[in-house]
Amino acid sequence: MSNPYPNLLSPLDLGFTTLRNRVVMGSMHTGLEDRTRDIPKLAAYFAERARGGVGLIITGGYAPNRTGWLLPLGAKLTTRKAAKLHREVTDAVHAEGGKIALQILHAGRYSYQPLSVSASSIKAPINPFRPRALTGRGVESTIDDYVRCAQLAQSAGYDGVEIMGGEGYFINQFLAARTNKRKDKWGGSAENRRRLAGEIVRRTRAAVGPDFIIVFRLSMADLVEKGQTWDEISALATELEDAGTTIINTDIGWHESRVPTIVTSVPRAAFVEFTAKVAAAVSIPVCASNRINMPEVAEEILARGDAELISMARPMLADPEWVNKAQTDRSDEINTCIACNQACLDHAFVRKNVSCLLNPRAGRETELVLAPTRRAKNVAVVGAGPAGLSAALGLAQRGHTVELFEAGDEIGGQFGIARRIPGKEEFAETIRYYTRQLELTGVKVHLGTRVDAGRLVDGGYDEVVLATGVTPRIPSIPGIDHASVLSYAELVRDGRPVGERVAVIGAGGIGVDVSEYLTHASSPTLDLEEWKREWGVTDSDTAAGSLTAPVTEQSPREVYLLQRKPGQIGARLGKTSGWVHRAALKKKGVHQISGVNYERIDDDGLHITFGEKRERPQVLAVDNVVICAGQESVRELAGDLASAGVTTHVIGGADVAAELDAKRAIEQGTRLAAAI
Repeated sequence: MSNPYPNLLSPLDLGFTTLRNRVVMGSMHTGLEDRTRDIPKLAAYFAERARGGVGLIITGGYAPNRTGWLLPLGAKLTTRKAAKLHREVTDAVHAEGGKIALQILHAGRYSYQPLSVSASSIKAPINPFRPRALTGRGVESTIDDYVRCAQLAQSAGYDGVEIMGGEGYFINQFLAARTNKRKDKWGGSAENRRRLAGEIVRRTRAAVGPDFIIVFRLSMADLVEKGQTWDEISALATELEDAGTTIINTDIGWHESRVPTIVTSVPRAAFVEFTAKVAAAVSIPVCASNRINMPEVAEEILARGDAELISMARPMLADPEWVNKAQTDRSDEINTCIACNQACLDHAFVRKNVSCLLNPRAGRETELVLAPTRRAKNVAVVGAGPAGLSAALGLAQRGHTVELFEAGDEIGGQFGIARRIPGKEEFAETIRYYTRQLELTGVKVHLGTRVDAGRLVDGGYDEVVLATGVTPRIPSIPGIDHASVLSYAELVRDGRPVGERVAVIGAGGIGVDVSEYLTHASSPTLDLEEWKREWGVTDSDTAAGSLTAPVTEQSPREVYLLQRKPGQIGARLGKTSGWVHRAALKKKGVHQISGVNYERIDDDGLHITFGEKRERPQVLAVDNVVICAGQESVRELAGDLASAGVTTHVIGGADVAAELDAKRAIEQGTRLAAAI
């Protein structure tokens, strides 16, 4: 078989060692790093990705000392005893033919504890703790801690280390004038601010010798005010090369940046132009990163010469077989990362173990196993939304005979609606993935089939899985049957037209999505240049932090987003994506109103009041009202099947009709498949 991705899958000779391909599994802190008892789980997690063909794996971040902790008692590597325990991880990866580097991450002022330190005593806007400014002796001691950590990693069998120099963490805080107000040799001029990064690499290289990988994660666009300019970044890149860096990896944005870098609305490979500029400035390999999720995108980047390696973290959570599937020309079988962040980064930022919405086995490889069944059963799955699809596929992979019934004309359920929302086009990839996997596993799919209990009973199935999903809940408001009213499904899925003034009732995730849909003139395509203008991103050599004045395209409609509850709209949205949605709606001029009572709908529009006494009436003179007021479970078949003695399992929205939760639905389907 010819190589479908000749650049991506070619080896990379580093002189003293060779990577088997150009794919790097980027660092993703899973939470398993923080507890010694979880090392076997971490070993299994990395081993599965190495078995899947990844060339180089980079671990989650380990602090080089206590002040560098991300969290109190978080992951650190500071003793020989701890290093010995890491042998289980490195041995597991090497047994599968992979290579692995440990990331050394000092959180600096992002450390969520009172012992934090930084270049200067400037509190981060996302952290309640003000850091202590290190003395000159403290800086020297911290450099020693980096070196010691790298030596311990080497003794633990790691093939290298990645020194985290971006994301607004400790080293990045020294690099930027925003956070470095020092007057000594570690601050002041740009050259002095770069000194820490260079010294860490130089002394680390001297300590570990020439035959050890040193990756430096370089912030190529800080995306914050008073961030680095291109001249400063390119000068640092050349100094890092001279100091002994093996590979420069791309980092984009600080945690406090108000430009999205990782959510699904960011176009694919949005920041490669920054990587290409660095690659042109140095002679060592440079690794591209951020929103690269499919082989054809990665191959194009490498073919242009914009980078020599591709780093992907979340895509390796979604599909540990990503590289093997690319190698065998099966990219249509890849479970593509949709950058939803719901089970990975959203978990990480609230101190939960990381997993993946699309692949609940990620991080749970030792506990959630889809082993071949000892007794094949005939199973009917009703409903082809996320819950039903995950159950049907998991059951078929285990060896059961599965029939899938779907009342609609296509699979996907709520994902079929989500993919039509601006910035959520990636959700179509999940539907493509399941369509292909159902074909490969032999699941018999019945589309346009509203199956009843009688057919299921007569079918002689051993068990039935009800994943019949939800239907939009219609609130009891006088005039709710007015011609101007429609549900979110009728608007987005069915394409019903609306006027120039629209009220959206319900400001949960669906209401926010519908508001985004209404504020775009046509079906969006995630145009990169338009996205950069909207968020104020520039590759200008002179722009500090790579920022410029944002320019937003005007909304074609006046939109009112309403919720009954008082307080901030979108407060329950994901940690990493909620602020992006709120900012996008603000840019589009959406009227966001909370604490609303819905009085009636008539030809004049939507009548609302405020307060318990409803003392403040107002009429919104809108052309249409879109209902996004929650859902109700569709589970009528459950009672009839139970009465007939059929073993029945209810999952997904049919089980719980709270705010749509694909993470819960897919995990339920997967766990059920593992149990039957």
